[in-house]
Amino acid sequence: MLLQIVFQKNEEFGLKSQIKRCTVSVASNIAEGSSRSSNNDFNRFLEISLGSLYELQTQIIISGNRNYLEISKTEKIENKIIELQRMISGFQKNLIL
Repeated sequence: MLLQIVFQKNEEFGLKSQIKRCTVSVASNIAEGSSRSSNNDFNRFLEISLGSLYELQTQIIISGNRNYLEISKTEKIENKIIELQRMISGFQKNLIL
């Protein structure tokens, strides 16, 4: 999903940068964890990616509260993030079994 959020100039290296780092972290940690030799190692990287998703969710809520993002878009993005959180959590449960 391509997302365009209009940030004030002073947020260029604040929220905008943090959102980019969170999104990269989620995918990167899943990719790195998948190459590990044990499920416990993979699970650790999934935990990190899950933490990044919670951080991303917070950044999106803050962006919505500051009117950088429409409420409807904020809710839509947050629902997608929650869906990803559930998917990763479900995967973790199956990975440990």
